[in-house]
Amino acid sequence: MHIELDRSACQGHGRCYALASALFEPDDEGYSVLLVEGEIPAELEDAARLAADNCPEYAITCHPAQS
Repeated sequence: MHIELDRSACQGHGRCYALASALFEPDDEGYSVLLVEGEIPAELEDAARLAADNCPEYAITCHPAQS
């Protein structure tokens, strides 16, 4: 699975880094920063989906891994 963050849509609610701190962290202004590039580890897929499902701005999307 791949995860994508649209930083232009992020409003800094902080739900993603509260729910998936292994994948996201806040920048100096409280906006989300994605910590992982490329395919995310299988053990973090549930956290990625949870973060995407809880983003009020729909700034996070999950995509199946490309084979």
